[in-house]
Amino acid sequence: MPEDAPKAPASPYGDTKLACEWLIQAQCRAYGLSAVALRYFNAAGADSSGLIGEAHEPETHLIPLAIAAALGDGKPLTIFGDDFDTPDGTCLRDYIHVTDLAAAHVAALKVALPDGGYEAVNVGTGVGASVREVVEAVGRAAGRPVPHSIGPRRAGDPPSLVADSARAAALLGWRPVCSSLDQIVADALRWESRPAYGAGVRAGRGAAKPSPAV
Repeated sequence: MPEDAPKAPASPYGDTKLACEWLIQAQCRAYGLSAVALRYFNAAGADSSGLIGEAHEPETHLIPLAIAAALGDGKPLTIFGDDFDTPDGTCLRDYIHVTDLAAAHVAALKVALPDGGYEAVNVGTGVGASVREVVEAVGRAAGRPVPHSIGPRRAGDPPSLVADSARAAALLGWRPVCSSLDQIVADALRWESRPAYGAGVRAGRGAAKPSPAV
């Protein structure tokens, strides 16, 4: 396969996203529409104000689960596998700050494509962080270690998923500016420490509720 050939999805989840892209592209060709598909990598973090963040149940994402474990609000974290072919044996993922992701959406809306035009671009940093590195970053930010254990691998987990975002830079003029792991974790911790809605692992634990809108 040529080096510049597109890679096949690494999971059934990726297969479903690619199928949706094909549907969007077909609509563009058939009806003269235009579209930009943003291929998110691991969206993470929270608004730097601490007023908007991730709050849902069940929570499955690594960073909020690690923070909850460090704060004592959640169960000890399980690291799924430490024998991958990566520098420290844990999976590598590309984490993109939600603020950078929002900026990518705005940039995509401003792109002028011809009728029938379609582009798919990766939105990531191009830098992978391992699960262990995430756990260590959360520990530094929280000022306490993250309780965790090592479990077996999950079926279908690829060792490494890191974006090549060169197309996003060329087409959208977009580059991540606030997606260092430490900033992502710091903003997520600010939100997790005082969530506005008390959802997720903090539900029913005395979190302040917002006043009704009037």
